[in-house]
Amino acid sequence: MNREKLAGDDAESAGPLTGTLVVDLSRALAGPHAGMMLGDLGARVVKIEAVGSGDETRRWGPPFVGPDDDRQSSYFLSCNRNKESLALDLKSAADIRILTALLERADVVIENFRTGVMDRLGLSMNRLHEINPRLVILSITGFGHDGPEAGRAGYDQIVQGEAGLMSITGSGPDDPQRMGVPIADLLSGMYGAYGVVAALLERSATGIGTVVRTSLLSSVVGVHAFQGTRVTVAGETPQAQGNHHPSIAPYGLFGCADGSVQISVGNESLWQRLCDRFDIDGADPLLADNAHRVRHRRHTIEAVERAFADFTAAELLAALSEAGIPAGIVRSLDEVYRWDQVISQGLVIEVDHPTLGPIELPGPPIRFFATDGDVERETTKRRHRPPPLLDEHGPSLREWLEEVAPR
Repeated sequence: MNREKLAGDDAESAGPLTGTLVVDLSRALAGPHAGMMLGDLGARVVKIEAVGSGDETRRWGPPFVGPDDDRQSSYFLSCNRNKESLALDLKSAADIRILTALLERADVVIENFRTGVMDRLGLSMNRLHEINPRLVILSITGFGHDGPEAGRAGYDQIVQGEAGLMSITGSGPDDPQRMGVPIADLLSGMYGAYGVVAALLERSATGIGTVVRTSLLSSVVGVHAFQGTRVTVAGETPQAQGNHHPSIAPYGLFGCADGSVQISVGNESLWQRLCDRFDIDGADPLLADNAHRVRHRRHTIEAVERAFADFTAAELLAALSEAGIPAGIVRSLDEVYRWDQVISQGLVIEVDHPTLGPIELPGPPIRFFATDGDVERETTKRRHRPPPLLDEHGPSLREWLEEVAPR
């Protein structure tokens, strides 16, 4: 990694990846999310967009916000903070020369085209490393870059289904549901950024860049966790079962007098506290231990909901807290972004958008601290850049590329 000051770097954008230049050729969500994560860490991220149209997510809506003659997609705003925009026609020889000049100076390039597209653009992995042997190349595909189905287009909901996630999400086996966010895209972006950081660390020792590959398919399979080992080790086939944990009981969403609360009873000590506080019959042989409670899940749920029936959610949360039993409510997203705990963690940030003015965005989930004795000082950058307008930084980037020699 080159720690020299790049054009566009400043103290406000400092972070662990300051001095790192990322060229983001990706579009939609998986690659852009990886690029945004690197930008949150202080990298300078240059987003390459199609001339005239830009990233397709600029047109994904509603909702759109802003003046009628310059509407902005809230979808695009969600995954492109801390980036600059440069519009290029990748079928134009002149614009390929501009891109090549940028790649000569870059540390990382991100692409999430279908398998073979980069080759057809004259930007194969070998060619990229001819341009710059130090490049770390992140390549994200739908189903993997090789194998019998490598050429399939990867879209989040399709992969959620193909990778088994929908089969374990929903009210029951006959109710497969997608998750409320494009989790396959987001996970592949996260795994991609994780791989890039590891490759940059490796490059600091070898001096040579490498190719990091991940896919929507691999990212979802990679988070099957205990549901995966239920298949590979225990020989079971997990199925959707709503808002209750498949291996722990009681652990899930339970009704009460005016709504519902969630509890997590992860050990026998917590179970005994629950029984004592809410007069549940702990001597019931069907509730004898976690294995029995899981096996007789409906009986367990009914016993707990009978005990909760006369409590309001507020009363119940107070009683559970007093008993030391982990519990919570289900918040709507507007409640989440007003929650003082969320705000305290830097999870709502304000940026000054060139056409929308000051807007609030979901913030990065990682913070960094330096310690000096017993004193901690947060070193996370506190001011973020807004998602860019199309080609907003084109003129300044072209000028910079004319002024500086390749690194």
